[in-house]
Amino acid sequence: MRAGSSYLPWLEAGEAFPPIHQTWADNSDAPGLLCAGGDLSVNTLLRAYQSGIFPWFSSGQPILWWSPNPRMVLKPDKFRLHNSLKKRLKKFASCPDCEIRVDSAFGTVIQACADSSRLGQSGTWIVPDMVQAYIRLHQAGFAHSVETWMHGHLVGGLYFVAIGQAVFGESMFHQVTDASKIALAAMVALCRHSGVQQIDCQQNTRHLASFGATEMPRASFIEGVTGAAKLPAPKWMFSPVYWNCLLSPATANK
Repeated sequence: MRAGSSYLPWLEAGEAFPPIHQTWADNSDAPGLLCAGGDLSVNTLLRAYQSGIFPWFSSGQPILWWSPNPRMVLKPDKFRLHNSLKKRLKKFASCPDCEIRVDSAFGTVIQACADSSRLGQSGTWIVPDMVQAYIRLHQAGFAHSVETWMHGHLVGGLYFVAIGQAVFGESMFHQVTDASKIALAAMVALCRHSGVQQIDCQQNTRHLASFGATEMPRASFIEGVTGAAKLPAPKWMFSPVYWNCLLSPATANK
């Protein structure tokens, strides 16, 4: 593969990633594309995320690795909770048959995200190899799901990667209106409780921006990841009391 006169580096399994400044920054068709090939082992994924790199590719393509500059990041203390969602959260939190669970159905969540992607809701990148790779990452303790349950049914959720306190959001799904937004709000509340300073959102979208996510220079993003990855990992468990940081009267709508 090549862009202009520059060939896209090809990795063998286990080979080190090239320096991130070598991304195709000037290629408008693939800004942030770094290299192709390699593998999706747990060790490779951990090396990638700690270097500000993530995999993203469609069926029929090789593994493609990306490191966009700037990087879209959501700071939990800057989360924008709109009035409509705040009302929905209050109703959800007060319902005895509604709850947030963490890691009770990771495989189901990522498969639901993959099914949503095939329906065109969030792209086409969660291919079977990616599903299996992140299930292995979950089994190793580095990938987690936040799940919205209503009346005993899983109706929405998201999954993310976490190394220490470095958190990387991946994908969401919903089967009931706002169920994925409820899961996102729960993740933000959990991150606030745990002292997590930033959640990687990878690339800029209007949807993410509506929740308060903003772009930051890649160098600053990676500096934050490097420091956070060295901190003790939080206990990824959700308690209803965590809603207070979002629903208390002191929490103003922005």
